[in-house]
Amino acid sequence: MRLICIACEALARPLYLCAARSPHMVDMVLVERGLHTHPATLRAHLQELIDRAAEKPYAAIALGYGLCGKATAGLTAPAIPIVIPRAHDCITLFLGSRQRYQEQFTTQPGTYWYAQDYIERDDGTGSALSMGSGSDLDLETLYVEYVKKYGRDNADYLIEAMGGWQSHYQRAVYIDMGVSDGAAVAAKAQAQAARRGWAFERMTGDLILLRRLLDGDWSTDANGDFLVLQPGQRVALAYDERVIDCVSSESS
Repeated sequence: MRLICIACEALARPLYLCAARSPHMVDMVLVERGLHTHPATLRAHLQELIDRAAEKPYAAIALGYGLCGKATAGLTAPAIPIVIPRAHDCITLFLGSRQRYQEQFTTQPGTYWYAQDYIERDDGTGSALSMGSGSDLDLETLYVEYVKKYGRDNADYLIEAMGGWQSHYQRAVYIDMGVSDGAAVAAKAQAQAARRGWAFERMTGDLILLRRLLDGDWSTDANGDFLVLQPGQRVALAYDERVIDCVSSESS
């Protein structure tokens, strides 16, 4: 089977590893992570990539995204199926399950998440500041504005002086996917946590969802970890533990 994976670049290293180990031929297309700041723009870009991929002889399109601020809601499957993990955001994909995600966000909602590719691919603009939907959007917007006006160091100082970090976050977590040496990123995360008065934790990630996505292990998905859109269907919000569902593209 030949697949194309369209994914956020924050998942680059883990997905490349899973693609290399997959029994199938997998082509990769990475999308700039900063587009998360503008969900409508990201959605339109993803749909364009999906439509373009459908013109080639792929068996299916695998999306390395979750709901991601509703950016994937409304995406429509063209002539071939689309497979999407049932996840709120990339934190679920790094942690390996919705259950583990829910445990973390229930017990420690004020967590600032770090991962190797996410930090390495920072373009310096302050966009898409914190992984996951647990971050406060108002603080994110203010921080991005400050970075544009005053630069990264001054923006950090202003937010810290306002007490912004402390009021929204209490813990920093570096997710170690075990793919490559992320010591430098982990050290950066720990240093930022110390400066902002957060607890720091290093957590082991799990490749299982990404591996299953690229292995094609979604046709008999007993746990409901993946949504498989058939041609003519689109992604819709599920408003329950499924996160996303599919409806006819002709439905309102």
